[in-house]
Amino acid sequence: MQKIRNVAIIAHVDHGKTTLVDKILQACEFFKDHEKPGELVMDNNDIEKERGITILSKNVSVQYKGTKINIIDTPGHSDFGGEVERVMNMADGVLLLVDAFEGPMPQTRFVLQKALEAGLKPVVVVNKVDKENCTPEEVHEKVFDLMFALDANEDQLDFATVYGSAKNGWMSNDWREPTDNMFAALDAILAHVPAPIQEEGNVQMMITSLDFSKYTGRIAIGKLKRGELVVNQNVSLVKRDGSVSKTKVKELFLYDGLAKVKVEKVAAGDICAVTGLEGFEIGDTISDPENPEALPSISIDEPTISMLFTINDSPFFGKEGKYVTSRHIKDRLEQELERNLAMKLQETSTADSFLVYGRGVLHLAVLIETMRREGYELQIGQPRVIIKEIDG
Repeated sequence: MQKIRNVAIIAHVDHGKTTLVDKILQACEFFKDHEKPGELVMDNNDIEKERGITILSKNVSVQYKGTKINIIDTPGHSDFGGEVERVMNMADGVLLLVDAFEGPMPQTRFVLQKALEAGLKPVVVVNKVDKENCTPEEVHEKVFDLMFALDANEDQLDFATVYGSAKNGWMSNDWREPTDNMFAALDAILAHVPAPIQEEGNVQMMITSLDFSKYTGRIAIGKLKRGELVVNQNVSLVKRDGSVSKTKVKELFLYDGLAKVKVEKVAAGDICAVTGLEGFEIGDTISDPENPEALPSISIDEPTISMLFTINDSPFFGKEGKYVTSRHIKDRLEQELERNLAMKLQETSTADSFLVYGRGVLHLAVLIETMRREGYELQIGQPRVIIKEIDG
């Protein structure tokens, strides 16, 4: 059996998470001599590059000392909380990245809380220790205080810390003694992140995210919790509501570096992508065809804001985009629902307007901008906060 570590990275916006992943890829000699690493491998979506934030969770994997490390990037913004909760389902530990000057920030708190609730143990990386006037030791204390405030258990509070500068490509166990490599961070992952529990028995895998390909259709991604998946295997799909449908695995992929590699079978504990399944949703369980067992489903935070999307009926109709009818807009929003867990869609009394619910203004702004770039024309109403009465 191959040794595996599944680790999610948590960080506040601009604390250097994507740079850290790039340097780890370089340290594991993922980039060949002819492939010069571009800037920021993980933020490969246009809007992510412009805003400098991570929106979608992505996977990369590296080989280090005979162990495969799957690194799962998480969005640092609470607007994309739907993405965060799914990621915690695939990870067995977290890498908490904190700026040596700013310390832990509010958004870090949000994601860290989700990780601690999921029972994951953190490895703390204090980054940017080359900044002037930074206080790495104080930051370490602040992280401890934050975790204590978030009700971390004793095991979680006994965390390992490494210091360094991802931009300059080094990590060390003591910030006063810079090294010339990233190995301290990788060694800490091997030492402190537990290996996934590789259970024997019937197949069980929770679908935690989706990908889409023009050629194979929808691709299910998740961590295989138990058993082994083989190409052309018959499986059953247990939906969130408990209904069961029979389906078949067409192709299997594992992550290697940034690419997906086609394989014949996948062992328990690894993160894989599966094609050929029909009618699945995020949160469904792939299980044995004879006696299907569901995994506990993921609960996603409720939306906090709504916006009205309507067709463009202004005099400038049709000047900007090519998809202008309500049918186009409805189809696109329904497609978004498939992969954007934290979004909800409601039809209104008129056929040409739709109420879209999201986690925050940024969440919906990213959707609107993505649609605009894809050639959709639409008018947007003002954002309205959803009021929820509890025991009122």
